[in-house]
Amino acid sequence: MHGIPAHDGGRSFDWGNTSSDYGKHRPGPPASFYSRLQALGVGLAGQRILDLGTGTGLLAREFAKQGAISSGTDIAQGQIEVARRLAQDANLGCDFHVASSESQPFPDASFDCITAMQCWLYFDQDKTVAEAKRLLKPGGSLMIAHFSWLARLDPIAKASEELVLEFNPEWGGKDWHGIVPPVCYELDRYMPLQAMFWYDEAIPFSRESWRGRMRACRGTGATLPPEKLEAFDREHEALLQRIAGDHFTVRHRIDAHIFLRE
Repeated sequence: MHGIPAHDGGRSFDWGNTSSDYGKHRPGPPASFYSRLQALGVGLAGQRILDLGTGTGLLAREFAKQGAISSGTDIAQGQIEVARRLAQDANLGCDFHVASSESQPFPDASFDCITAMQCWLYFDQDKTVAEAKRLLKPGGSLMIAHFSWLARLDPIAKASEELVLEFNPEWGGKDWHGIVPPVCYELDRYMPLQAMFWYDEAIPFSRESWRGRMRACRGTGATLPPEKLEAFDREHEALLQRIAGDHFTVRHRIDAHIFLRE
């Protein structure tokens, strides 16, 4: 998210610890997001697309469903294992590898598009941009996106965040301001901005799926020891019983910036 720090004080975190909940409960962006990208030339049938920091492969799998030839990389072995399983279960021919964004296992000019959702802040920007330029064909696109709940505008998200902070006061992902800059991460220093968009959408959840989504959060599942995570989840369940119905929506802000490889 724009303006969110990449570290939570001195606490380390491991996304691999969240892989089970991440794969089951962390939703990808809604269909409206992919429609907007296609209108801007990203995610078209036949394109070769690489998703950096792919996690459990949400974007890569969706692009494959649209007819693209998808690859994804992530530094977390557990995330890649889940990504491979989910792609196989869906009969999708995605190609997943354990690799850092700064050092990719592909030849030069391999891809029409490179994407990165909710992960660019963790990368070494200079090295990742250089690697993206190496991997993109001339005229290719680098797309940076975010899909973030809005605790300042959504009461359920706000209450859940407040509970996370009781268990992890150093969590840096709290209380996102919601401001989407015209150009993210000053990436126009490296590549010209081709297009951008942002909008809000109400994303549906059940109490179970929102609990799972919050367990797959950097401030909980990626950081807390198992006994604290279990205690958080019990209290979160009780909280949702008080404030939410069986099914509800959580307001999210979705944005994307697309940069051109000249």
